[in-house]
Amino acid sequence: MATGIVYIGITHPLWIGPRLPDQVYGIRHRHHAAQANPEQGLANRKDASMKTLQLTGHDSHTAAARRHFLRAALASGLASTAPTGAGQAATNKPHPKVCTYTEHFQKLAIPEVCKVFRKMGVDGLDLTVRPGGHIEPRDAADALPAAVQAATDHGLRIMMLTTGITGPDRDSERILATCQQLGIQRIKLGYYAAGKFGNLSKRLDEVKRQLDAVVRLAARYDVRPCVHVHSGGTLPSNGFMLYNLIRETPPDRIGAYLDSYHMTITGGAGGWRQAIDLLRPWISLVALKNFQWQRGPRDALGQQKWRTNYVRLEDGIAPIPDFVRAVQQAGYGGFYTLHTEYRLPVKDCIHLTTDDFHFLKRIFAQL
Repeated sequence: MATGIVYIGITHPLWIGPRLPDQVYGIRHRHHAAQANPEQGLANRKDASMKTLQLTGHDSHTAAARRHFLRAALASGLASTAPTGAGQAATNKPHPKVCTYTEHFQKLAIPEVCKVFRKMGVDGLDLTVRPGGHIEPRDAADALPAAVQAATDHGLRIMMLTTGITGPDRDSERILATCQQLGIQRIKLGYYAAGKFGNLSKRLDEVKRQLDAVVRLAARYDVRPCVHVHSGGTLPSNGFMLYNLIRETPPDRIGAYLDSYHMTITGGAGGWRQAIDLLRPWISLVALKNFQWQRGPRDALGQQKWRTNYVRLEDGIAPIPDFVRAVQQAGYGGFYTLHTEYRLPVKDCIHLTTDDFHFLKRIFAQL
């Protein structure tokens, strides 16, 4: 049996069930046509209003017909979609929150960044607190509270920090203590180099010991350190390596920081999805960015060289909608970071990141 929706007025669905007469659907069809032809739309709206009056029984001559229709509908097992029903609740399901990485907005002071992000529509900042960042580690105790206040003044939050922490030291403890005071619960750790070829097994053991030390320090301040899935010469260079580094640590003590760009580079044929599956209990942060392969020069033997070029989320090789769906399917309930890496003037970064946010909202609408 074909199904349809009865629209009362023009835009509010009341019943879902067996298809109704074509004149009922005509109300909705005329509404769409009105958007393309305003003059015709005005006439159609008047016509639709009269037919709606008849359908809803406000005309006393049709009240009996309305009652007959409703009784028949209920007898057929149709479900109501009143605004307080489960269907409306699903429609109004809140989307994940989104913050934006600040590295390529560092020419702006933090209050100016907050103003830009507020206009963009995102929920907060992924703030760089590391050497060369928006805030230097030694200044965290004084500058980070001011940054939180600036965000609050613009209706935003500092949702996470990107740090250079790779082990326990005075700067690391200063940052973590300040995070605890301000309620910042997630930080991205710094980078671990792969080191000399032939020593990877030994190097992974060293990185594991360093991570264990960071975990112990961060636990004192109720902050979760998160390890970024990277690629190239940085460890971990794929999701499977990260799994092996953290698999013995409880998920409430350390987090996996997923990245659509790096995970597609190292697992483009589906390895990224398998890594998400393995890392499910630890997923604590998710960065979204995209790329295309760009042709470079050939080497002395004639081998073609390639490099990555950052592009908008919707234009690249990483399948962003599939990536987000897989993350959500894994049970992730946290926020996403628009990990803007456009090496362009700030005004261009603003434009491209705004495009990315609008694209991400379209993805969220389909979840």
